Amino acid sequence: MKKYGILIPALNPDQKLIKLVHELLNNVINFDALVLVDDGSAVTNQAVFKELEEIGDQRIHVLHHQHNEGKGAALKNGFRYIRNYFPEIEGIATMDSDGQHTVGALSSCMEKFEENPTDLIIGVRKFTNEIPARSQFGNVLTSKLVKLLTHQNISDTQTGLRIIPHQYVDQLIEFPGDRFEFEFDMLLQARKYDVKVIEQPIPTIYLDGNKSSHFRVVRDSLAIYARFFKFAGSGIISFIVDIALFEGIILLMGNHVLDSIILATVISRALSAVVNYTLNHRVVFNGGGRQTFIKYGALFIVQMILSGYLTDLVTNWLPHNGNSIAPMLAKMMVDFTLFIISYQIQKDFIFKKDTEVNYAKNQES
Repeated sequence: MKKYGILIPALNPDQKLIKLVHELLNNVINFDALVLVDDGSAVTNQAVFKELEEIGDQRIHVLHHQHNEGKGAALKNGFRYIRNYFPEIEGIATMDSDGQHTVGALSSCMEKFEENPTDLIIGVRKFTNEIPARSQFGNVLTSKLVKLLTHQNISDTQTGLRIIPHQYVDQLIEFPGDRFEFEFDMLLQARKYDVKVIEQPIPTIYLDGNKSSHFRVVRDSLAIYARFFKFAGSGIISFIVDIALFEGIILLMGNHVLDSIILATVISRALSAVVNYTLNHRVVFNGGGRQTFIKYGALFIVQMILSGYLTDLVTNWLPHNGNSIAPMLAKMMVDFTLFIISYQIQKDFIFKKDTEVNYAKNQES
């Protein structure tokens, strides 16, 4: 049997949290620590934490934030506490405080973790028409985005019931993002650290239309999608630079449009690549050294050759009257396709962080 810790972040909880804690303590669930993180709850809700502290079970540990820092920050602080004081724990289970997760659901996830101790186990719910609209909306969008970015089919990206292997926890502590986007990033980055995401069906429970959820649909959704938006933004800026230079060079070279496509592609691509690398290196993926630059350079050369060749090929297919419209349209079509491919290569290969080496070392120790 693996050693487990349970982590529950809570903001303004009610009696449902007290009930859940008692159920955990009185059940056959085996765990060494139950860490509750008060994420800046109101004074009127402090009685809940006081009652929990007075239970007297040595496994209960209550941490307090002076103000609301976000669910991601609460999870990371809880992870740090468990890793510092209970380094022998092999899997950390996270649960929500609003009564959506049952002890039985946790138990089934633990059974799955026993079979897959190095993987991320997530308790997934079955979505029906009875599920609140905002919950369905958020899950559909994030599921599609995860599939686009990682090629993984994850049916419930917003589930808070998860069991995380301690090696991955050591990496999660360093992740950016302090609110709901942290849980999304946990799924998004798992593949990078060779962590497989495994689903375990659990009961679907929404109390009072999920009114107790602190998820802010617009603000938190924007934070969740920020990484892809940042990459798309850097791509759009680079694309504008590329197209503007390409069009300018075509116009300057007069009527020899088709003959000038390769040269225009090389010059515009080279300058836009400098912009793209700088933005992706410093803003989107936050890292990379000499090896990253070399890999990006290799991708740039291949992408430039493909762009020039395919643009020339598509231009010949399009009707044109000696003007620059046909090659510009061809270039936009080709480069959009290359943009999608380039994102996957940069995320999974070029800007893949060196922390993967540390993760492998942690597994050996």
